[in-house]
Amino acid sequence: MSERRNGVPTTVTSIPLVDPHAAKPDPSIGDLVKDATSQLSTLVRAEMALAKAEITRDVKKGLTGSAFFILAMVVLFYSTFFFFFFLAELLDSWLWRWAAFLIVFGIMVAVTVVLALFGYLKVRRIRDPQQTIESVKEIPEALAPGPDKPARAITSADDRRASTADPSGW
Repeated sequence: MSERRNGVPTTVTSIPLVDPHAAKPDPSIGDLVKDATSQLSTLVRAEMALAKAEITRDVKKGLTGSAFFILAMVVLFYSTFFFFFFLAELLDSWLWRWAAFLIVFGIMVAVTVVLALFGYLKVRRIRDPQQTIESVKEIPEALAPGPDKPARAITSADDRRASTADPSGW
């Protein structure tokens, strides 16, 4: 800390005669690598921030849209009651009232059974993720050191997906 007399410092700090941030006329390879690394790091961070902002924006739009779809499904769900009531009243003009409502009830039960059967058949087809299990089992082998390991062709995930049928059955 420098001494002061009447609020004025007794020593003057040095004033640089050149801009310390200016590029050197002949930068060394180390300086160039350092600059490139810092600029690349800044670029990657900026790209990550941009991607995060875009994804956040799109997720908000998706959530808003899905809320409207959920509300539409709720309204449709409650309106089915009125459709089946209308159908029973329509059948009432040709049949006894109790028979009309019994027929509508039978139709609703039959549709429920058919939809539950389709759901069961689809759920029954779900299998273990075989490719993931196989690739996880290969990790210790791939990380083990040793030049005597046999050379293997590495296939990409796209090649594996194209060569196998969809295990989910969809």
